[in-house]
Amino acid sequence: MVEENIKGFLEKEPVTGRLDGTLPRDGELNADLVAAALGIETGAKESKIPDFVANRPPSMCPGCSHIDVYNALNEALAPYGEGRVFSDIGCYTLGALEPFNAINTCVDMGASVTMAKGAADAGLIPAVTVIGDSTFTHSGMTGLLDAVNENSPITVIISDNESTSMTGGQDSSAVGRLEAICKGLGVDPDHIRVLNPIKKNHDEMVQVMKEEFEYDGPSVIIPRRECIQKALRRKKMEAKLKKQN
Repeated sequence: MVEENIKGFLEKEPVTGRLDGTLPRDGELNADLVAAALGIETGAKESKIPDFVANRPPSMCPGCSHIDVYNALNEALAPYGEGRVFSDIGCYTLGALEPFNAINTCVDMGASVTMAKGAADAGLIPAVTVIGDSTFTHSGMTGLLDAVNENSPITVIISDNESTSMTGGQDSSAVGRLEAICKGLGVDPDHIRVLNPIKKNHDEMVQVMKEEFEYDGPSVIIPRRECIQKALRRKKMEAKLKKQN
């Protein structure tokens, strides 16, 4: 009975959406897009972009720690082939763009860990997660717990810039806690590796990543360096306070 109702409805009202171009294939939806797809007039008009405005794709800030992480990750993964990096939502998602082209999937917050687990359980090894410190404490921990419980061979890279930088630099609830959280979830302490992601440590980062890719179980790599924008704001505030005193 339910199937007949659905078929009858579909025969009268054809389904449209992302696949036929009624809605854009990527990006977020908003009220105007949904209204247009439903044939509802909203009065919204598309503004013409002035000719003098240059097309400037989003990019990571100069000096961002994520840059050094992706440079090392690309080199470490090169012998294994493409399609192994499951990422998440944050500044580091820009690693999907040039010049890195380092991310293969991004769905929603926390999904990187569970997608990597599923890929590894299906035989894609190594399977790598790239997730930020604040996103990890938001919704990535449960996926890592599942990986620990089933001993799934994934490598979770928590790119720790000690900040919720994507939304303005708020304090991250992960500051000072990541190692303890991972140990509490059951990750072998010998496979919780903390790195300083700077250019002179590139070879060390590549070597550590390669070692953890070969580990038959869940491992965590934590490249830790303060967000460059947060560091600049902190230094300005320190200089201001020093001047006042």
